[in-house]
Amino acid sequence: MAEVTASPWAGLDRARVLAWLQDYGVYLAVAVLLVFNAFFTPHFLEVDNFRNQLVQVTPVLIVSLGMALVIGTEGIDLSVGSVMSMAAAMIALYLGYGLVPAVLMALLAGAVSGLAGGSLVAFVGVQPIVATLALLVGLRGLANVFVPQLEDFRDPALLSLGGDSVLGVPYVVLVAAAVVAVVGFLVRRTTFGRRLVAIGGNRRASELSGLPVKRVLLLVYMLSGVLAAVAGILSTARIQAADPTSLGLLMELSAITAVVVGGTPLTGGRVRVAGTVMGALLMQLLASTLTKHDLPSSGTQMVQAAIILVAVYAARERMTR
Repeated sequence: MAEVTASPWAGLDRARVLAWLQDYGVYLAVAVLLVFNAFFTPHFLEVDNFRNQLVQVTPVLIVSLGMALVIGTEGIDLSVGSVMSMAAAMIALYLGYGLVPAVLMALLAGAVSGLAGGSLVAFVGVQPIVATLALLVGLRGLANVFVPQLEDFRDPALLSLGGDSVLGVPYVVLVAAAVVAVVGFLVRRTTFGRRLVAIGGNRRASELSGLPVKRVLLLVYMLSGVLAAVAGILSTARIQAADPTSLGLLMELSAITAVVVGGTPLTGGRVRVAGTVMGALLMQLLASTLTKHDLPSSGTQMVQAAIILVAVYAARERMTR
């Protein structure tokens, strides 16, 4: 009688493998890219390269953290890129009064945009994808009305914000680190964070238990809008120009990708801040690797799509087991 050889995968629990991939796959992917670039990409290990990578990932990272909060409630925010363009328009309109008033107006624009989206979702009952899609179109159109064409700046304060550093660490990276710390604290250490996760896990049960569901949803979308405005301010400071037509285009795709591959499920009920940070870094390293090895930029979008499909599949299989 022929001997039957057991499969080397027989002892593995598929559900555990999928759970591990969802929780820690992004860390493995970042490590693989770092090792690959260390050996095969010239000058990758230089300090200036790491500084540039961190500066370039800052807008995506900040927007992704706001997106993670929204997705944690089982929502979505497609308006983040247009909010960035609106923030840039506010900088252009109010920079003549000084950097601080211009920044405050940009942040206010982000908060109002989030308030509009959150109100539609929480009080009117519009689906998040529909509400924020309307804002995606409307806000960018409004920003182009305010600033019809590319506007360059020569403001010393704005130049300092976009290019200066402290002990070699750029201001924009310090701002991103502060945002990570604040969002992490909100999610893990506050009642707001616990309510956010509970609403994403089961909104109906949260309402029946007396949680202020509508107020929490409103605050979540406002936070997403404010963080998108912060990203728009920093991007404007870096390029020293306001370009509402192109600033933030496809940012929602990059943010959703970073959040999903970081382990936050689209079904809500969970927010992984550290995973989102690593997801944003993964997308930046991937784009940089393809560019430095003369591969087409379209390849980045194709790989992003594949990564989203894998991450969503892993999350779906995990929940059904």
